[in-house]
Amino acid sequence: MSNQRTVMVLPTYDEAPNLAWIVGRLLRAEPHVDVLVVDDQSPDGTGAIAEAMAAEHPRVHVLHRNAKGGLGAAYLAGFGWALERGYDVIGEMDADGSHQPEQLHRLVEALPGADLVIGSRWVPGGSVVNWPLRREALSRGGNLYVRLLLGVGVRDATAGFRLFRRSTLEKIDLDQVRSTGYVFQTDLVTRTLHAGLVVREVPIEFVERVRGESKMSGAVAAESLRRITVWGLRERTEQLRRALHHPT
Repeated sequence: MSNQRTVMVLPTYDEAPNLAWIVGRLLRAEPHVDVLVVDDQSPDGTGAIAEAMAAEHPRVHVLHRNAKGGLGAAYLAGFGWALERGYDVIGEMDADGSHQPEQLHRLVEALPGADLVIGSRWVPGGSVVNWPLRREALSRGGNLYVRLLLGVGVRDATAGFRLFRRSTLEKIDLDQVRSTGYVFQTDLVTRTLHAGLVVREVPIEFVERVRGESKMSGAVAAESLRRITVWGLRERTEQLRRALHHPT
C-alpha cells in the first residue's frame, strides 16, 4: 500500500487514556499510513494530546470540530479532509483499542479487487474478546436484522474497521448522508452496494476497550435499530414500487 496514499480516520471524544497508545501502535504497524484524529472538543484534553502527537509525528494530523456531533458526522468531516488532500485509500477505526492496528494488514491485503473492505467480527475466523453474551447477541441480532430488512449480504454491516477507496467515497454521494450515529456504518455499506461496488469482509479479532467509557448504550442501540427500520421499510417500499412499474 506504500504506493497509495492512505489515511486512517480516528474519531475521538474523551479518549485521553487511549489515544497516544493506539496511534503509536498504528504508526509502528503501518509505517506508510497517515493518521487523522477528528476530535469533538473532548473535555478530557484528547485534542491537546492529538496536537502534541501531530507536532512530533509528520504522519499524524488533527481536525478539531466545534461540538460533539455523532460518529457519522465526525467521519464525514474526516473523509472530506482526506478527499481534499488527495488520499487514495481512506480508512476508519476506533480510538479505544478495539480495532487492532496489527491486523490492519488483513484489510490492506483484501483491497485489490474490492471497493470497500470491512474488518468483520461475524465471518468465519472473526471473534470478539471480553464481550458479555448479551452484547454479542445484540450485535449478531442487529446484523441479522440489517441483512433481512435491507437485503444486504454483509455479515457485519455495523463494523467500524474499514478501508474505502477514494473512488468509492466519491461515488456514494456523501453529501446525501444524514445518519450521524452508529447507523452511519450500515448506511455507507448499503450505499456502496447500491452503487454496484464490491464489498469484501475479512476476519478480525475485536477487543472490548479496557480504558475509558464505551459510547455504545442501550439507548444508542435502540435508536440505531429504529432508524434502520424506518430506512429499511422505505427502501423495501421503493423496491416494490419499482417492481410494479417495471415487471419482468
